[in-house]
Amino acid sequence: MNHLRASTKAAKKFVKNGQLQQEAVSLLKPKHCRVMSTSADLESHSIADSGPQVTVPAHSQVVICGGGIIGSSVAFHLAERGWSNVTVLEQGSLTCGTTWHSAGLIGRLKPTITDMVMLDYSRRLYERLTNEGHGTGWKQCGSVNVARTKDRMVDFKRKHALAKTLGIEVHLIGPSEIKKMCPNLYTDDLVGGVWVPEDGVVTAQDVAMTLAKIAKEKGVKMLEKVSVEKVVTKQGMVTDVVTSAGTIKCDFFVNCAGQWARAVGKKTVPKAVKAPLHSCEHFYLVTKPMEGIDTMMPVIRDPDGLTYFREWSGGILAGGFEPKAKPCFHKGIPEKFEFQLLPDDWDHFQILLDNMLHRMPSMQTAEVRQMVNGPESFTPDSRMLLGKSPKMGQLEDQISNYFIAAGMNSGGIVGAGAVGKHIAEWIIDGEPSVNLWQYDVRRFVRLHNNKKFLRDRVPEALANHYALKYPKEEYKTGRKLRCSPLHTRLEVAGAVFGETMAYERAMYFNNPDDDTFGKESRPMWSWSKPCWFESVQEEYWACKERVCLMDMSSFAKFEVRSRGDEATAYLQELCSNNIASEVGTIVHTGMQNNQGGFENDCTVARLDQNHYFIICPATQQTRAIAWLEKHLPRNGSVQVTDATSMFSGINIIGPHAQQLLADVSDFPTNKSDFRPMTVNLIDVGHASSVRAMRLTHTGEDGFILYIPSEYALHVYDTLMIAGKDYGVRNAGYYALRHLRMENFFAFWGLDLSDKITPLECGRGFRTKIDDPEHFIGKEALLKQRKEGVGQRFAQLILDDFDVHQDLWPWGGEPIYRNDKFVGFTTTCGYGFTLEKMVCLGFVGERDANGKLVTQKNINDWVMDRGAKYEVDIAGVRFPAKPGIYSPKMTIQTLDPVFVPAPNRG
Repeated sequence: MNHLRASTKAAKKFVKNGQLQQEAVSLLKPKHCRVMSTSADLESHSIADSGPQVTVPAHSQVVICGGGIIGSSVAFHLAERGWSNVTVLEQGSLTCGTTWHSAGLIGRLKPTITDMVMLDYSRRLYERLTNEGHGTGWKQCGSVNVARTKDRMVDFKRKHALAKTLGIEVHLIGPSEIKKMCPNLYTDDLVGGVWVPEDGVVTAQDVAMTLAKIAKEKGVKMLEKVSVEKVVTKQGMVTDVVTSAGTIKCDFFVNCAGQWARAVGKKTVPKAVKAPLHSCEHFYLVTKPMEGIDTMMPVIRDPDGLTYFREWSGGILAGGFEPKAKPCFHKGIPEKFEFQLLPDDWDHFQILLDNMLHRMPSMQTAEVRQMVNGPESFTPDSRMLLGKSPKMGQLEDQISNYFIAAGMNSGGIVGAGAVGKHIAEWIIDGEPSVNLWQYDVRRFVRLHNNKKFLRDRVPEALANHYALKYPKEEYKTGRKLRCSPLHTRLEVAGAVFGETMAYERAMYFNNPDDDTFGKESRPMWSWSKPCWFESVQEEYWACKERVCLMDMSSFAKFEVRSRGDEATAYLQELCSNNIASEVGTIVHTGMQNNQGGFENDCTVARLDQNHYFIICPATQQTRAIAWLEKHLPRNGSVQVTDATSMFSGINIIGPHAQQLLADVSDFPTNKSDFRPMTVNLIDVGHASSVRAMRLTHTGEDGFILYIPSEYALHVYDTLMIAGKDYGVRNAGYYALRHLRMENFFAFWGLDLSDKITPLECGRGFRTKIDDPEHFIGKEALLKQRKEGVGQRFAQLILDDFDVHQDLWPWGGEPIYRNDKFVGFTTTCGYGFTLEKMVCLGFVGERDANGKLVTQKNINDWVMDRGAKYEVDIAGVRFPAKPGIYSPKMTIQTLDPVFVPAPNRG
């Protein structure tokens, strides 16, 4: 039986509470599966040059590997910018990979503002091309996302608040409105939904062919049946692309090979390029025409039911993202896998089918046209893979003109327009116009490209598309890969671990002696007060009043050396602050790009005349080494080494930190002998060569010990034993975050980015902008200081906020000033001393087009006593008081009594 239809009697037997029973599966399996399109169908539409007679150009400015939607979009956008000497190489036929079987959904309601900006651009591009007379299959039918739970509705409200700031029309609706708009849906179990009227659908294949056609008309060469056999690099640059039809010299190479991208990366010689992605099976079914299906039916997304629906030729195309996906092609993609599908698996599909028939009961009598099981590539964190090929290990080279645009995670069509635009910008302008860190290839380290790791991780990445991801929720697969020497000790002490760059970090500690240990009284994850609130509160006050140990081993660490003073000259060029201070001094500095933005935010300790130790956030490990090596002198006079694994870090925070360290070391720890922001080589217990620094990254007094890893366990045990009399305890990263947010400390990757300058975040005093010495980005900062800035980093303290009852801000919330949108929060957390919710973020005046307005006196604008600030949390606006300095500096705040005395009961 090749349909879903069964008799009424059979349907009653097999359907119970909207869930199809297991025994019904045999009735649903089609006898065969016919591919929706074949390569023969497509050849008549091909606009590429193909066949044995194809000759490749001797030279091309840009060679693009991959003729799917992404490669075509990159070529189109390069051509739009006037770069026509571009060659696209497709090993099969255009769109023959994953593009041709895409469902073509164009939806923009995503978790971050960058996601929405990207997808909104793609939607507008496809509409523009349609209006210009090109066939893209664009249909503005709108989309309805439905919620079965209150928590899902909170997620929708948060996205609704973001979408409004971009001018995207979005409406929150109830079950009755959903029923009117989508009469085929079962709505009795829904709590609400969101309607996005300008969303729509396209025919993915048609969009790709349109982009390719326009690119070819502008001079781009589109070559089919030409495969990349080797990408040759010399001195960190791609020089030649060896193909099955000859060799092409090029200035840039772009890997847009989709699920083949990892394999293409391995073809780079002499050293492979890493592209962390892996294929998963991805399912949907298409029915024959059904009664009552309107051609303008909105796209339906039921994320709690894991499914989506769209109209397709009078029937329904319905698919989803199951919780336990199936990785595929682990041993390699078959040769000539073009316009092909994977075998049906109705047993695996059943969890999606159950939810489909529950949400759209009329499908129970529908006939199946076909089951589609098409492979899609997914990345370790279910975000796109964009940017320059980085150095991911000591034995690898950074290739500065090799770009990757792959790993679309089943979002290639909706993301393609923007991906093409920003990769073209990256190539032509040297950087994209928006902050793309969340997609940047440099967010990974070498182990993320491990094939076994990828096979285990990507099923969870696929499921994350529709899983309700709460703030701080962590991946469960691929864990315990990078562990500090203290990991087992911390586990026994009740640590709850998170993961950053695959490094296990203690986020907070439960009390293992407590009867409720491991049995949270509240849900593990929530939009409201988290289950770890009381634990972090205890750790916070221990840092304030006693002493805490915090494992900081995950921080990225680098050694910079030279024989003479070359290391100093090298770092002076890279660092915006003056690092040429006396030996033993620590300097907090940024490394700016040519636009003045933060490429790195780090701590530089001068250990000797020609020896520096650099520490920066764990997320910057790959990015930082890439930036450092990019600017190394060509003569080899400076050496940079990634020392992250060589040293463990223990942060000793609190008023008793000084005495505790004195008890276990012969080195004097009073502030006159061991000054803040200095480093000394000391012994701790029986361990030697410990690099002790007087700083904590929190605003509290204390020390960080960077310990040769083989001594770490001994040093930790020594401190814990000696600290008993001082009430020593462990603390996790959440305590550090709450301390640094309350003390108004910005953090790279959360608050700072390559688009933020020191003048915008209040760190102009940490630059040598007035010194005669040059540094990268100095001209941009001088210009900005002269003309003014468009935004300012601010601390917003929420009023009338009930930390126990209200939904929490988690970062990314819109900020309003006098009822006008002025920016977004970056990081948020409860201030236990202030007894207020604290939000950090950037604010700035915007013109009618949403562009930031440059102001010379932006501090006065931010702190105008007549200005009323609000932070929008899931549609509810909370009044906020701004500050641009530490809250202890009460003269800069609107309230003369800004820091209330702590009241802890």
